[in-house]
Amino acid sequence: MDNPVRHYWEIRLQKLKKALESNNFDVYIADNKDLAKKIAYNTLIPEIAPRTISWGGSVTFVGTRLYEALKNDPRYTILDTYDKSLSPEQSMQRRRESMLVDLFITGTNAVTETGHLVNLDMIGNRVAALTFGPKQVLLFIGRNKIVADRQAAFDRVKNYAAPVNVMRLEKKTPCGKTGECENCSSPDRICNTWTVTEKCFPKHRIKIVLINEDIGF
Repeated sequence: MDNPVRHYWEIRLQKLKKALESNNFDVYIADNKDLAKKIAYNTLIPEIAPRTISWGGSVTFVGTRLYEALKNDPRYTILDTYDKSLSPEQSMQRRRESMLVDLFITGTNAVTETGHLVNLDMIGNRVAALTFGPKQVLLFIGRNKIVADRQAAFDRVKNYAAPVNVMRLEKKTPCGKTGECENCSSPDRICNTWTVTEKCFPKHRIKIVLINEDIGF
């Protein structure tokens, strides 16, 4: 066998796909981030036919380069929550407006083998949109986000994803120095609202592209 590691992950991703589909998510598998973009841009998004699109913070989404493609596509009205030219007040208003778009795109902090999505958010717009608001949601999930169970998901988020994102965003919290959660009360704390999505409701509202690569935090 030429690539046993890739084959191993193909098996894991197929099992996860079945688990997620049993929880009413629509699921697709991409061999890499370029194919993930192709599936979304050429198939999923045209099928959804959104007029308005927005997104929540996601290194995985940005890593697919779909962000640039959508920003430059005149077919869609984009509410860009990443726009650095906005003032803090304008940025917050943009996030509020993104709750009512036709399609919201983001990632997840962790996904369990039983097909549950586990997320922890600072502002709350990402987990809010995942739960209710946008008509459709599209998630990109790298294989590195897969964990055994809910407790493993909590551990992954608190002691890996959160510290790494703190470092990326240059926030002033203890975990940025220690590499693990210190249950801080810093004004820069990014860990405020947990969500666990056990089922997709309504059925098929959330579409997921699983990526057979390590991508995102």
